[in-house]
Amino acid sequence: MRTICLYFQIHQPYRLRRYRFFDIGNNHYYYDDFQNEEIFQRIAAKSYIPATRAIIDMIGKSDGKFKVAFSISGTALEQIELYSPELLDYFRELVKSGNIEFLAETYAHSLSSLGDTEEFKSQVAMHTDKIHSLFGVTPKVLRNTELIYSDDISEIVFRQMGFTHMLTEGAKHVLGWKSPNYVYSSAINPELKLLLKNIRFSEDLSMRFGNYGWKEYPLTADKYISWMASAPESEKIFNLFLNYEVLGSMNPAETGIFDFFKALPQYAEKNDITFSLPSEIFAANKAVDTVSVPYPLSWVGEEKDCSTWLGNTLQQEAFQKINTIGERVRLCDDRRIRQDWLYLQSSDHFYYMNTKYQNLFSPYDNPYDAFNNYMNVLSDFMLRVEAQFPSDIENEELNSLLTTINNQAKEIKKLEKKLGALSTKDAVSP
Repeated sequence: MRTICLYFQIHQPYRLRRYRFFDIGNNHYYYDDFQNEEIFQRIAAKSYIPATRAIIDMIGKSDGKFKVAFSISGTALEQIELYSPELLDYFRELVKSGNIEFLAETYAHSLSSLGDTEEFKSQVAMHTDKIHSLFGVTPKVLRNTELIYSDDISEIVFRQMGFTHMLTEGAKHVLGWKSPNYVYSSAINPELKLLLKNIRFSEDLSMRFGNYGWKEYPLTADKYISWMASAPESEKIFNLFLNYEVLGSMNPAETGIFDFFKALPQYAEKNDITFSLPSEIFAANKAVDTVSVPYPLSWVGEEKDCSTWLGNTLQQEAFQKINTIGERVRLCDDRRIRQDWLYLQSSDHFYYMNTKYQNLFSPYDNPYDAFNNYMNVLSDFMLRVEAQFPSDIENEELNSLLTTINNQAKEIKKLEKKLGALSTKDAVSP
């Protein structure tokens, strides 16, 4: 029987305020709180809340047959807690239904898998902990930022992080003649199973749904499901990987996107097509073949590569700069520094610097403005890290000193505890 694997990404960064050169060393707060709240509230009202209500309704009306997976970045989860606790309650209601699955990803929706292995592992672990603390479930399937994947990343994911299931892009230059409608595995780690996005069916919704010039406009649920039903008999899995804002924001409600979405389960059932969670598909299917990805791919752009974030010298300079201090930041116990470190790694900051595409979502006038603002913030941040851990001390020496200090602190606590016990004993003696 054919099945649809529907997955949504939810991410919001912490956008930076206008940070001038003269702020460096004088003001350590970097964020535009007004803009962050306004944007989140607007998108939540147009997309996140009505879409989540629709899913709750769809699960109920389908007698639990409708299923969907989510990858929600840590920064988005923080903003949901802060700006839309109602939405958090809806997700908890979905968890109780048993018909959704949360996927693991990097906490800050970062590019760490491309430049800092330790940070990549740390952020995924942090994100997993956040999901468990909020919803009481532990993600078992990994979805890296923007579906970024390569053979090298698969080695880290499988060998060092212990994941055996992952989602990525079904890029044509990787698949060639192969279809994305099967389970695959990593070429260098065959035990790591992969689900690949079906580009055609996903982009019909994310890019073409509201396009009056598209030959298939208007797209109805009946027509859409019939295309899947007419696929070759051996192709059983249709991976629809989408940004959640496709529902209500990228496609406003007046386009009919919500009516289309709500009708999917009905027409799927008529055509003997089910809905499955990623973990269910992995459990029920063996990999039919391996895929080799020597260079990192993503789900963005025609090339499906990472040039959207690291394709020009501005982006490369900023990315290289922030990666030089990762090891020192991870040695730091200062909560504000660790928090700022996470927020500054969000891929959005590098996206705003891209010169390939017209950036409709950037808060800046142009990529150069985005670069200058980010580098000003980063310069101040690096001064704060330098104040804690001077760069003239080698990382290994610094790590050794911190270990000694921590051991001494533990020993002092033990001695204080013993001293307290002796004092208590003396106090009660006759």
